[in-house]
Amino acid sequence: MAFEHKSVLLKETVEGLGIRPDGIYVDGTLGGGGHAYEVCRRLNSKGSFIGIDQDAAAIEAASARLLGFGEKVTVIRSNYCDMKPRLHELGIDKVDGIILDLGVSSYQLDTAERGFSYRTDAPLDMRMDTRQEKTAKDIVNGYSETDLFHMIRDYGEDRFAKNIAKHIVAAREKGPIETTGQLAEIIRQSIPMKIQKTGGHPAKRTFQAIRIELNRELEVLENSLDDMIDMLNPGGRLCIITFHSLEDKIVKANFRRNENPCTCPSSFPVCVCGKVSKGRVITKKPILPSEEEMEANSRSKSAKLRIFERA
Repeated sequence: MAFEHKSVLLKETVEGLGIRPDGIYVDGTLGGGGHAYEVCRRLNSKGSFIGIDQDAAAIEAASARLLGFGEKVTVIRSNYCDMKPRLHELGIDKVDGIILDLGVSSYQLDTAERGFSYRTDAPLDMRMDTRQEKTAKDIVNGYSETDLFHMIRDYGEDRFAKNIAKHIVAAREKGPIETTGQLAEIIRQSIPMKIQKTGGHPAKRTFQAIRIELNRELEVLENSLDDMIDMLNPGGRLCIITFHSLEDKIVKANFRRNENPCTCPSSFPVCVCGKVSKGRVITKKPILPSEEEMEANSRSKSAKLRIFERA
């Protein structure tokens, strides 16, 4: 299957980067290379682009898509949390712009055997990096009822988390839960019928929670943002697209803290903590997809773009 992924907020993100033709730009979630292609088109012979992704299929697809840009493109298989050391290996300390397009790609959802989707029956996998040993199956069959409950409540924001966790534990006592189909059915039985009629697919939130937990998505994001801001040249920009409230909350809080890091009590007439602003938040409110984009690509509906500019 070809790596298909419609880049969300494409125009807004590329414009938000404020590209300098001779600059150095990084995409930490390369995917199919949609954003990357538009960035590379705007670079001259002195500009360079580094694409990072942990998914082998994304690396293959993006490398083919960006082939025409030759030497100016470097593609690396890694997690964006290792961006700093990976760039260091290339002799790069500072860059002019970074993109992160978070969440799961259309390709990952639509490739049944990857086990990301509750719509097709497949082994419970959900690894973004298939070199990782732990899979979704290990979480579903190995976590305690309490841990499952907390995970589904916190990462899936599902009000039926307690009941879903209880049903999972009861079901696996009869034998291991092996497939996405089995899990989706267990979840369906945990949620009242009248809610199912109006609330979208009952398994959506739990699948999201397991994926976030397995791939440590929020932890990786939280631990990487300061480094990325530090790596920007003056005037350089960090553009981040999030797809759910937990990611957006982390980005919003981090950007705000980097803009105004002062920890002095408000009663102090002057700042004495000595913490200096690293730049400014360009997007006081996140940029959302247009009506046209949401109609053309339903997966863009929850997308939000936030931009930070280095001082």
